[in-house]
Amino acid sequence: MSARFTIKKLGAQGDGIAETESGDLFIPFTLPGETVTAARERDRAALMAVLEASPLRIEPACRHFTECGGCALQHFEAEAYRQWKRDKVVHALKGIDCSIDELVACAPRTRRRVVLAARRAETGMLLGFNRHLSPEIIAISGCPISLPEIVAALDRLRALADLICATTKSFRMAVTVTGSGLDVAVHESGKLGEHQRRIASNFVLAQGFARLSIDDEIIIEPRKPVVMFGSVAVAVPPGAFLQATEAAEQAMAEIVGSHLKRAKKVADLFAGCGSFALRLAAKSEVHAVEGDAAALSALDRGARFATGLKRVTAERRDLFRRPLTFKELNAFDGLVFDPPRAGAEDQSKQIARSDVPYVAAVSCNPVTLARDLRILIDGGYTLKSVTPIDQFLWSSHVEAVALLEKPRKRRG
Repeated sequence: MSARFTIKKLGAQGDGIAETESGDLFIPFTLPGETVTAARERDRAALMAVLEASPLRIEPACRHFTECGGCALQHFEAEAYRQWKRDKVVHALKGIDCSIDELVACAPRTRRRVVLAARRAETGMLLGFNRHLSPEIIAISGCPISLPEIVAALDRLRALADLICATTKSFRMAVTVTGSGLDVAVHESGKLGEHQRRIASNFVLAQGFARLSIDDEIIIEPRKPVVMFGSVAVAVPPGAFLQATEAAEQAMAEIVGSHLKRAKKVADLFAGCGSFALRLAAKSEVHAVEGDAAALSALDRGARFATGLKRVTAERRDLFRRPLTFKELNAFDGLVFDPPRAGAEDQSKQIARSDVPYVAAVSCNPVTLARDLRILIDGGYTLKSVTPIDQFLWSSHVEAVALLEKPRKRRG
């Protein structure tokens, strides 16, 4: 049964929220002020029709929108959408006195890494994204957030998925645009037989892909996938974490680099493959700390073969289990940390006790960022600015870079 609802506001995930007698009702793909009909199931409802549309409703950029679960807000006018994203950071940091800059916007057709879902069906191989809040795969023929190189390869990627599929279940195919071609990292597609392996390898060679890996095993690598971090070329490992867009990565690196420009010795915590470390090393000595061995090895190799860098050292360390202590941190006069969505609570407690004068905190989760910033502020840091960055276009996710300072104690 469908019913009529009025949308009061947008929720944290981009769903419209209607107030009902039994509590808030979340209705995807709606906007504040709209009157809609929707089929309710507990605290969620499926949109049936928009009876009275918001003046901020626009035509979505993709014909798969509302079916594909990849985007939540293509129907939202651009300026209002950007303000909503900035407000997510403002709301999360409520109670913290700071300057929050305007959102750094994200352009369409710039995402360099996407994770596609695949499954063999009676009608053939499905390749696309999951339906909103569903395991069902929506096959796609285009994607307005992705780089054109990925969109142009969709048919070939679907054919590759068909060649390597050895399971009746769905599996993931992460596709990254690199300087050497497409890097395809597959997970949970089943165990390949030798015949399948040969056929898939020949296909990868014929299509000019840079690499195919399955469950982190390299099946074939005609060319090492290379990504540039500033002036440094890094051969990234299969399935390596990269910032979603080059433009967002560059914007973050410029903000961080400007803040740490006076630092002679910098620590990069949760360093990944070196997106910050290798840029910072152009002017400062850098100690990069990362728990993932493959990522750290890629960073180290990139530094060793680069020219014009200051000294770069690398340390493998699980910063969740064993954060750098404040005594270790006091060897540095600048620091950047970019943890996963869970944030870096224990590491922040050690930073708060240190006297590192310049700190940059990078986060893809405003809620855990707020918690970590409060720890640093309570430890004597002054929050100078926060810059929201949109590198997850038309989704509910937003990145942020926070800059902090603390007067350094005199050492007698």
